[in-house]
Amino acid sequence: MYALVDCNNFYASCERVFQPKLAGKPIVILSNNDGCIISRSDEAKLLGIPMGAPEFKVRKELKEKGIHVFSSNYPLYGDLSNRVMKILEGFTPHVEQYSIDEAFMNFDGIDTDFNAYGIQIKSRIQKWLSIPVCVGFAETKALSKVANKIARKFPEQTKGVHVIDTEEKRIKALKWTKIEDVWGIGFRLKKKMKAKGINFAYDFTLPQNENYIKMVMGVTGLRLIKELQGESVLTLDNPDADKKSIAITRMFKYKLTDFDEIKERVSTFASVCAEKLRKQNSCCHGVIVLLIKTDNGENKRTRLYFNEMETLAFASNSTLTISSAAVRLLKKLYEKGERYSKAGVIVTGIIPENQKQFHLFEDENPKHQKLMEVMDAYHKKVGERKIRLGNQDLQHTWKMRQDHLSKKYTTDFNEILEIKC
Repeated sequence: MYALVDCNNFYASCERVFQPKLAGKPIVILSNNDGCIISRSDEAKLLGIPMGAPEFKVRKELKEKGIHVFSSNYPLYGDLSNRVMKILEGFTPHVEQYSIDEAFMNFDGIDTDFNAYGIQIKSRIQKWLSIPVCVGFAETKALSKVANKIARKFPEQTKGVHVIDTEEKRIKALKWTKIEDVWGIGFRLKKKMKAKGINFAYDFTLPQNENYIKMVMGVTGLRLIKELQGESVLTLDNPDADKKSIAITRMFKYKLTDFDEIKERVSTFASVCAEKLRKQNSCCHGVIVLLIKTDNGENKRTRLYFNEMETLAFASNSTLTISSAAVRLLKKLYEKGERYSKAGVIVTGIIPENQKQFHLFEDENPKHQKLMEVMDAYHKKVGERKIRLGNQDLQHTWKMRQDHLSKKYTTDFNEILEIKC
């Protein structure tokens, strides 16, 4: 038996944890640089605030309707997410974090009242963290997604927990679930399915549609059919599996033209990539830098996205080595007088650190490893990247516009919650 635990309106719920006065009030969360709405509380949804709407277009409406606006506070959200996952691991060691606010759990070999168990999971997270969640149980991961959606849609009847444990419940759930709500069916696939008369999840599982689904979705579609039919073919992913590539990309707070300002951002992105490599005990063979120009409307450029790659002479996870490579690539891409809106660094060709091959004539300075160990140990202790390269901005982690940012209540000692007794 699988379970999907999903936090309700997670970003908005995180803001409410330390500001209980916001309970029942409409809330929206903005993306990087306060660009678009990426999360809404149920109250904001009822007021008709659309998901993904640019903030400047609905700014007047948000103010008129008394909606509370917050910038994305990822340190806070990430910390509370980790706490939710730790609680889930207390119920079963087999937990796969699917996103920042949801996780799959495997209960194979456990014979229990799953509805009561789900209520216990929900109650513990609510009591310990004040984060509301819904829990869906089923024989497969795809069906647990469906069960979770039912629990979320009918909170009074289900009390936030729904179990699909009979054929009758499975058929009823699939006939209720719209095709666009099926796990893995995006906007484009939805249009194709509806054009073929596949409007609900139940239609997706009918034998007469199998050939069409195979043609459109390939083996992924066939696996999804089996999952919805109750045959488990998707197991939990290994949470310790290393990433094959690591990317850090960000929009700039303002359009940048100065090389040194762009170099500072690229160097910072490269440093974070190197830090992530060391965290998973890996090295990389390749570094990619990308730049996105801003079209000023005067010349009709057909290409605004540019990138360059460099293969390192030796595998590395050193901030110094990777940052130097990234800056060299930036020099090739940068054009004086152009305006840039976004940059990014990607490290590829990742291998385990213990499989790194040493070279006879050219290799990394052995002092780098000791220096990186000291940096990582210090950052782990203080919780912030205080030690940086000389070409990085010593005052900011990311230069983003965050005009509505709440405090980092659990990750910054200077912003910890104060209680007056």
